[in-house]
Order: sequence, then structure tokens, then C-alpha cells
Amino acid sequence: MPTCPAPVRRLDTATATELTDTAAELLARHGSATSPDLLADLPATRTRLSAELRHALRPVDTADGLFVLRGLRPDDTELGPTPGHWSTVGDAGALWDVTLLLVSALMGTPIAWDGQQDGRFVHNIVPSPGHESEQTGASSSVLLTPHTEDAFHPGRAHLLLLCCMRNHDRIATTAAGVRLTALAQADLDQLKRPVAPILPDDAYEQAQQFPGRPAPVPTLFDSPDGLTMRYDPAYTPLEGTDEAWRGAYERLGEELARVSVAVSLEPGDVLVVDNDLVVHGRVPFRARYDGTDRWLKRASVRVEDRPTRPLAEHDEHGYGQAALTAWAS
Repeated sequence: MPTCPAPVRRLDTATATELTDTAAELLARHGSATSPDLLADLPATRTRLSAELRHALRPVDTADGLFVLRGLRPDDTELGPTPGHWSTVGDAGALWDVTLLLVSALMGTPIAWDGQQDGRFVHNIVPSPGHESEQTGASSSVLLTPHTEDAFHPGRAHLLLLCCMRNHDRIATTAAGVRLTALAQADLDQLKRPVAPILPDDAYEQAQQFPGRPAPVPTLFDSPDGLTMRYDPAYTPLEGTDEAWRGAYERLGEELARVSVAVSLEPGDVLVVDNDLVVHGRVPFRARYDGTDRWLKRASVRVEDRPTRPLAEHDEHGYGQAALTAWAS
């Protein structure tokens, strides 16, 4: 896998300061990054930001399907130690929660899940003892298999944002875009068939107990802008699938591995991923649990009226999980 620089959008000092100062004002006004009033204040606040900042924070608009926003500078000392679990984060890095929410609000509508991290709109991704070998963000010792975020759900995010708080070991996030692959037409035709379901991942314990029958979904589909994808091999049961489809699915995995790049985020970097085009993962690493481990903050964004999903998804049960929106539409 090549270590390849992702496309970069740089905030200059003025726009970076505008963004963080606005976040600090919101945090001071509402007292907490999780305040419903702060979330409700985001639409009005984003309209007051400069045209330069709003342009820099537009959604992904290139064939790569991702970019790194660079120019923010968190203070490593002020952050405190990397938590050992998302539930113990408290207010650590709250300014960056609000900063990430502002970035999200300029790109679309931030969403959360009632069954994940207590419904928070910004998740903390840290290695956690006892979870080293899981296929979740809390793992460390295994390859986090490239996947579409929340692929099991029809209301999954269109954009995924990963903001780096700390990454002393330069642990790489992997990314691969489906439009960069070179699959034969026969394989494309196979993968547009709804053959296998995608099950909820281990971060959604309640969803895993849902009594409804899993329904098969297509892996690839066409949109007005080109090919899009819904993919999570770690949670896709292959038992009972036919040989032709299974072979095409394996070749898709091989192609995604071929075009995959490794992005080592620096503190303050925000990796923005188009969740319809790009799968992301993470290389294995050894967690120290000494307060200096890798720490990311994650936000999910829905872009309304985006024609990248098949209409049949509207009939899915979503394993009982409800997507929460940051403000009433």
C-alpha cells in the first residue's frame, strides 16, 4: 500500500483563527459541546462565517473522494492524556468537538446514532483495553478492515470526518475509492445484485439483537455522478452466496487494496471522506495505554437530496437504529 499524500486544503492563519474563535464563542455561550442549544445554534452560526472559510469547508468535490483539511493546531498539553475509553472523555478536547461540528455544519447536517456513544454527535476514537482485536475504532492490534461507515444502515452518513487530536506514532488511516478501481463489467453487474446483507458492527450492540430478518443489499450501484458503494466485508456473511457473486466480491476487495493509500494524520488534520465513494480503515498498532496513544474525533454528515443511494434503501429497517439530526429541518 503506497503512502500517498491525500489532496490537501490548507486553512491560512486568518481562516483557522476564525473557525476556532467561533467554536470557542459557541462553547462559552452554551457551556458544553453536547448541549442541544449549541447544536440548534449551528445553522445560524455557519451563515456568519466568511466566504473564504465556507469555500474551504465545502464538501468533497474531486474524484479522489477525500481530502485533508490542514491548518488547525490543537495544544497537546491542553488536551490532557488520551482517554482509555470513549465514555471517560468527558469535556476533554471540547473546543475541537465544536470545531468539528462547525466544519460538519458547513458541509451538511451532522448526524448521530441513539445506539452509539450515548447519541453524541462527535465520537472519540481511542484504543481501549479488551477491544484490541475487534473490528471497531477501539481496536489496535488488528487491521481495521476497509469499510463504508455504518454500512448496515440506509441512513448512513454521506461524509465522514476524522479530526486528529494526537498521533505520535503516525499510525495510518487507509482509504480507497471505488471509482479508482478497474473491475470487469461482469463483476460490476454481479455486485449490483442484492445478494448478501450487511450486519451491524460491534459498536452497535442493541442493533445486533434486532429481531428483524437481515435483507440482502447491493454492494455497488450507479448514481448520476458515477459508481457508488456500500461495503463492509467484516460484517457481510458470505455463507450461501453464489460463486459468481462471491468471486466478484473478492475481486472488488483486491482492487480496493490495489488503489488504497495510507494517510498519517497530524494533530489538527481533518480527513474528510466521501462515504459513498471511499472505504476507510486503519493499520494495526500496539497501544500503550499510557495517555499518549492515537486519538481521533469523528463526525458524520448527511447531505440532503444527494442522489447516491438506491430508492430501495427507504424500505430497510436499519436494525432498529435511529439516526439523530443536529437540528430540526
